[in-house]
Amino acid sequence: MTDVERVRLDKWLWAARFFKTRSAAAQAIALGRVRVDGARVKPAREARLGERLQLQLPSASIEVIVRGLSAVRGAAPAARLLYEETADSIARRARLEQARAVEPAATIKGRPTKREGRELRRLQRGD
Repeated sequence: MTDVERVRLDKWLWAARFFKTRSAAAQAIALGRVRVDGARVKPAREARLGERLQLQLPSASIEVIVRGLSAVRGAAPAARLLYEETADSIARRARLEQARAVEPAATIKGRPTKREGRELRRLQRGD
């Protein structure tokens, strides 16, 4: 992990290993799936220490606080030092994992009804 004073947000997300490529990080930011303190931002915006990021990833919604800056993608243990996940985010992901442990589709016989389909989509999103 290299200490830098300024780093683009898309580059930081890539270095922190939230996205496999920098272009994927930039695209997520442009689509509004990454917010800084609740506001939409641009990929070229600088990441700052102490900022709260809300990330809407395919697997879950995560909220982290920037604890370090790096423009280099390193090993996963080093990348985890760049951020700290909030307690609310950890609890939300734990609830989502418990909900996924109970397979809702197992109770559905045949094609799901409209109501059952909405319920399945809600569980997949993590609402």
